[in-house]
Amino acid sequence: MFRGILPKEVAFYDYFEKLTTLNVQVSKIFLKMVEGNKNIIESSLEIKKLEREGERITRTSIDLLHRTFITPFDRDDIFQLLKGLDNFSDDINAATFRLTHYEINDIRHETIEFAQIIMSCALEIEAAVKGLRRIKKHPEMRQNCVKVHELEYQSDEILRNAIASLYHQEDIMLLIKWKEIYARLEKAVDRMEKVANIIESIMIDNS
Repeated sequence: MFRGILPKEVAFYDYFEKLTTLNVQVSKIFLKMVEGNKNIIESSLEIKKLEREGERITRTSIDLLHRTFITPFDRDDIFQLLKGLDNFSDDINAATFRLTHYEINDIRHETIEFAQIIMSCALEIEAAVKGLRRIKKHPEMRQNCVKVHELEYQSDEILRNAIASLYHQEDIMLLIKWKEIYARLEKAVDRMEKVANIIESIMIDNS
């Protein structure tokens, strides 16, 4: 009922923040899982549930975008921001699926490093998105985005080292499995950098 009387532009901010909160939850579960502090099957089910909730929020917000004449900022930026936030949880879910279904017995240490980077990215984006309601009052959003760029660079280094280390073991199938997992994790970080780019563009347009 309350949703029905809210201005539509306020609703968009609510949806952005819901997606970022969801992504932080997904990241926390994934990190605990690869660190061995949470059951892998239980974790995969929780992540899948959150990923589906993210899809529902995204569909609802895109439907609102189609029905809204005046938007808080550029319509394409809104669409790309929504899709980027949603795709992040998709990639974590895809990586989790592979970890649970590829008969992976031991988690490689690079996976934990990736999970830590992913957690940090999710927190920085959450902080930046919260600033969208009052852009001019939250110049620290820029630093949140800069930090995401730095984290993406670190993830590139982790990926290079991880792939190089894979070629020192003889199990070809295991190599293929881990390359797929690493690719999904790297893609998740790339999603967050793309979101950071969109936020920076919005800041410039509204400065």
